Amino acid sequence: MHVPLGDRMRRLGQGRDASWRGVDWLAWLERGLLLLVALLLVRLAWAIVTPVGSFGPWEGRQAQLLSPGARQALFASFDPFFRTGAPQQGGGVVTSLALTVYGIRLNEGSGLGSAIIAGPDGVQNSFAVGDEILPGVVLKSVAFDHVTIDRGGAEEQLFLDQSTPAPAAPAPLPAQGGPGWQSAAPPPPVATASPTADTLKREIGFAPRMQNGRITGLAVMAKGAAFATAGFRPGDIISQVNGQPVGDLASLQNQIAPGARLSLTVERGAAVASVNLIVQGQ
Repeated sequence: MHVPLGDRMRRLGQGRDASWRGVDWLAWLERGLLLLVALLLVRLAWAIVTPVGSFGPWEGRQAQLLSPGARQALFASFDPFFRTGAPQQGGGVVTSLALTVYGIRLNEGSGLGSAIIAGPDGVQNSFAVGDEILPGVVLKSVAFDHVTIDRGGAEEQLFLDQSTPAPAAPAPLPAQGGPGWQSAAPPPPVATASPTADTLKREIGFAPRMQNGRITGLAVMAKGAAFATAGFRPGDIISQVNGQPVGDLASLQNQIAPGARLSLTVERGAAVASVNLIVQGQ
């Protein structure tokens, strides 16, 4: 029996539809999801057992201890106090200029600082790092006991004069109640200098100390006997007047008047001292 081609194609399509409708797609989807969850659980368990980060294993590096011989050689070569002689900065060239360093102020945080340097004429001035001391001579850096200057492109050093011996320490007093102990009167108070206003202005010179474009102190210079009488020493820098920071030279000059009482905070090297003045009349 001959069946037309169109009928055969229609019957074939109906058979395929029936076979597709017989498949349980939800069951197959459920099986696939369960398989995916199982794979993820296996991967999670593997990551917990053998954790590995983005940069390798999670364990930190183990400390490597040197052998006793290597440690002894390391500490033997360490010279924290430069007992074997460290090389001097700037080649160790000491300047031949007639300059004298009277005081150094070093800022460990910024590496900058200033120094009180007297020129060939003996006049002391405060110079910050980068200031010109003499024509063609610039203060390049400061250290705790010397300064480095730039002299026409060559580095030279100028050391702080430490030849003056330190004053002898007073002998300790015997213990109270012990042998040789005697009741002693308290030391008398330090007398306050009482120069006149004209004497202070005439025999003591003041030079501003500049840092970052502002005055941070006044360096005092000896011009007469009133310098020592008032209690100043070479290299002193006045940083405060009556508890207030020094503003400028004019403000201090205005306060030096007959009858004024001045309490000056003075930077003396690495220490801080107080100089009290009672200005007398004419």
